[in-house]
Amino acid sequence: MSNTPHTLGEEFPGQLEAIHALKAKDAHFAGILDEYDAVNDQIHRAENRIDTITEEAEAALRKRRLALKDQIATTLAKAG
Repeated sequence: MSNTPHTLGEEFPGQLEAIHALKAKDAHFAGILDEYDAVNDQIHRAENRIDTITEEAEAALRKRRLALKDQIATTLAKAG
């Protein structure tokens, strides 16, 4: 388990099975998940000063992560 906050398991508790099932059958959804993980990792690296980025860039990443999370939640709700 990663020590990066905001992992999909934390954001969608009890829904990892549904996430994995959708990922396996929906390439678009799989891409959203991959992008969410990549953006989340970038934010984590910025927060821990591993990568130096501007406050504006970090804010943009946070907005993107939220938009991706909304897409994931919407897809899960439609599938459920």
